[in-house]
Amino acid sequence: MKSLKELYRIGKGPSSSHTIGPQRIAAYTLETYGAGPYRVELFGSLALTGKGHGTDRVLRETLGGDTEILFNTVTQPGHPNRMTVSALCDGKATLLFTADSIGGGSVLIDGVPLSEGTDLYPETDFAAIRTFLTENGISLADYVRHYEPDIDAHLSLVWDTMRDSVERGLVRTGELEGGLHLARKARTLYRENTKFEPALMHENRKVSAYALAVAEENAANGTVVTAPTCGSAGILPAVLYYMYRDCGVSDAEILDALAVAGVIGNVVKTNASISGAECGCQAEVGVACSMAAAALAQLYELGTETVECAAEIALEHNLGLTCDPVRGLVQIPCIERNAMASIKAFNAVMLAKSLERAHQVSFDQIVEVMYRTGKDLPSGYRETATGGLAIIYGTEKRPS
Repeated sequence: MKSLKELYRIGKGPSSSHTIGPQRIAAYTLETYGAGPYRVELFGSLALTGKGHGTDRVLRETLGGDTEILFNTVTQPGHPNRMTVSALCDGKATLLFTADSIGGGSVLIDGVPLSEGTDLYPETDFAAIRTFLTENGISLADYVRHYEPDIDAHLSLVWDTMRDSVERGLVRTGELEGGLHLARKARTLYRENTKFEPALMHENRKVSAYALAVAEENAANGTVVTAPTCGSAGILPAVLYYMYRDCGVSDAEILDALAVAGVIGNVVKTNASISGAECGCQAEVGVACSMAAAALAQLYELGTETVECAAEIALEHNLGLTCDPVRGLVQIPCIERNAMASIKAFNAVMLAKSLERAHQVSFDQIVEVMYRTGKDLPSGYRETATGGLAIIYGTEKRPS
């Protein structure tokens, strides 16, 4: 598996696959071939939701305003987030390379990973990791530092960015751009004072507000952390900020939790997918919920078995979650999904504490099921804005 630095990326929203990935591809183009002009042809999901996700904007910002961008909605063989980059000269286009944005900001150039580095972790699934921990008598957090002794510097930067994105989002107001006239809700939700509000609802409201704060910042092209993606960037920060701000856990404990969550995300990224265009929202929000549950189990000092159980429960009960963004924007239903999944992470840990020893499904098994489920989803439910809520929203139609 790759470094956690390749999982936790810091960048501008709203989409790691549709903005951070294409920006990296554009930067590679300039570094390798120099100034344009260029023609970029977007295929499949990149074409269908590229305008809403800001793909064309970030390409022109990086490559230059004279960049010609073509939208080809036909999905090509291989990854659904594909683009070609060609040099333009005297009206003629010469193909330079084909690129795939495979999720979380990771990209392939003609099938070769761009700047991903070598594999640092020889273990590629959770079963192998569990065996390593047992044989060496170490924790999951220590496992990460065994292979990446310098990782805390990066995790500290990640935590600072996450915390800042929560705090920015909690004070900002107004409508999000894109034409949906969607008002920011994090500030209002956080400050809401409901009469006779039960204690559990009060705590859930705060966690939800933290998740909305980050998701709204992401939708507004703000700086967030891919955890594992931009579209799911509010979930892990929400649970960590709650444990830090409202429960008093330390920065050092947060770094341990980030390390553990990173292992979960890395296992999924290595063995399945974290791309909504490939496997639906279960691969983004579902995986983020799983990472958050693992982080919480670590903070509650529940041990490796419970960490795995919590991560499995969280992912299992997001299976089949569709990616159907209205108008191709990372707003409806994406923002609320971040809030719902952050609460679900706490529930997963609660169940894991009771079910751990009787649990029948391993984390590796549910990762495989998630991947198979994603491949079975029709393309309309995999970040194309051609199915589900994306085509029903704003009409008077009702399901027959």
